[in-house]
Amino acid sequence: MRVVLFTGKGGVGKTTSAAATAVLAARAGATLVVSTDPAHSLADALGLPVGAEPTPVADGLHAQQVDPQARYEQYWGTLRGYLTTVLRHGGLSGVAAEEIVVPPGLDDLFALFAVRDEARSGRWDTVVVDCAPTAETLRLLTLPDVLGWYTDRLAPLHRRLSGVARPVLGRELQNLLPDDAVVSAVQKLRTALADVRDLLTDPQTSAVRLVLTPEAVVLAEARRTFTALALHGFVVDGAVVNRVIPDGDDPWRAGWAAAQRAQLAEARESFAGVPLRTAPYLPGEPVGVPALTELAEALYGDDDPVAAVPVEPPLRLDGDAVLSVALPLADRSEIALSRVADDLILTVAGRRRLLALPTVLRHRAVAGARLQDGRLEVRFEG
Repeated sequence: MRVVLFTGKGGVGKTTSAAATAVLAARAGATLVVSTDPAHSLADALGLPVGAEPTPVADGLHAQQVDPQARYEQYWGTLRGYLTTVLRHGGLSGVAAEEIVVPPGLDDLFALFAVRDEARSGRWDTVVVDCAPTAETLRLLTLPDVLGWYTDRLAPLHRRLSGVARPVLGRELQNLLPDDAVVSAVQKLRTALADVRDLLTDPQTSAVRLVLTPEAVVLAEARRTFTALALHGFVVDGAVVNRVIPDGDDPWRAGWAAAQRAQLAEARESFAGVPLRTAPYLPGEPVGVPALTELAEALYGDDDPVAAVPVEPPLRLDGDAVLSVALPLADRSEIALSRVADDLILTVAGRRRLLALPTVLRHRAVAGARLQDGRLEVRFEG
């Protein structure tokens, strides 16, 4: 089973590329193309109605535009009730309390849970995900990592506090301590977060594809995204460059074609090591399964559109004293490294990741680090 996520700057053809890939993948096995973008346009690309549950759209192909509300009660209902009670006790009105206990990004997180559910269902050979534009996608994909860090620490803390504090508190305050149902809900959320994280960062199962157009601003964002995805442990196994203008006789088109050639050369250098596929600037929008099929054949030819590409793992342990982290295209001046207890805090161009150190490194001090060939090598004392 393969999970392939498509992302890119808004307007570069991300949804079209994802849909075209899914149409071609459906020839080889049961395929689901699912949109987690709040501004759904998957149905527009397919030219067919798409529902909140998998909807058949062609032989071997289903499509889905995720409605996260169905998972809201499943994962957040108990916690919402508990947090609302605590905030009301603190003096907040009912409406204000209800608003505060729905943190930003929760809907996005539940959209990822929907992808996880379908990928684990056994129904599909391939799940193709049309993600939101890059900035939102990075926030979406890092939510399990960030929230997982908190739930991993809060669940045991809740249990310890409940055991110590409950006997000495009055009846009213006792009711504010988390009961077994709340602790169970935290554990359920914690397990789901870990499963999503494991699924999407498993290089044997999942990969991200960057979609761009041959323009300087778009390429610059794609390069930053490439680095940020690697920082958070996601494998990028390809890039799609859309709207490539062919050479022509008129000066205007020739000028654009020449400018795009320069950007394509830089893209090939930037994404060296992963396949880079191009699609021409089409005379019309590729809407509907037949048009998407033509686009997919132009992109992939006879290749398997979702085949795994051998790439180095984003995180690996070299020997027993060097932690190697993939940071393609990163600049040394943008990297900061610090240590807190058993976590290594890595910041790259303003984006931060907490890396839980392997057991073999937890009791060793950092001896030094160097950036070489797109990887940060952190050395620990022997």
